[in-house]
Amino acid sequence: MTSTVPALDTRTAEGSALQAVLLDMDGTLVDTEGFWWDVEVEVFASLGHTLDDSWRHVVVGGPMTRSAGFLIEATGADIGLAELSVLLNDGFERRIGRDLPLMPGAARLLAELTAHDIPTALVSASHRRIIDRVLKSLGPHHFALTVAGDEVPRTKPHPDPYLAAASGLGADPVRCAVVEDTATGVAAAESAGCHVVAVPSVAPITPAARRTVVGSLEEVDLPFLRGLVTHVS
Repeated sequence: MTSTVPALDTRTAEGSALQAVLLDMDGTLVDTEGFWWDVEVEVFASLGHTLDDSWRHVVVGGPMTRSAGFLIEATGADIGLAELSVLLNDGFERRIGRDLPLMPGAARLLAELTAHDIPTALVSASHRRIIDRVLKSLGPHHFALTVAGDEVPRTKPHPDPYLAAASGLGADPVRCAVVEDTATGVAAAESAGCHVVAVPSVAPITPAARRTVVGSLEEVDLPFLRGLVTHVS
């Protein structure tokens, strides 16, 4: 976990209790969920196995230990989890080195949060080596804190990453707004007690209490996020 956060300054608008915004990375800010699947397909093809496209919905949004473990078991590939993780991370780094498209609305939202001094964290199930590479495109100055999947005892769908992010920013989780694109990430944020904006990337997500579903980040701005946290629960 890396942080440049000073003492928390909420600077919230009147009527809003929002203290911080916590953002997922893959599929939320950068259009990379498909990249991970492409790399998984390529790696398993090199091992002599074909992945069933239906498995994509099983592995999306989760930690590498879960997704890689599932694919090893599903295919019967003769490879260990640690070795496979290295191959997948290496392949993903090569892929994003060629192209790293941002999701529509991502650049505008990050600029708005920065301009208004909103404490913002990047919270991802990806490993630190991947986050640091992606940050070069997103702009590290937009984030007071970043939390990687290999830096917490349990990553998504457990609440640990979001609890760590809120704590690192000095914020109360119930006064944080989270933006996520998968059910796994949504589960992690809700377990932590945060308000969630879901922007589904691969699989549908249904609305629920403390969960708002939108079609794109272009629908999300600071007034929208402040409106989610209008009182302390």
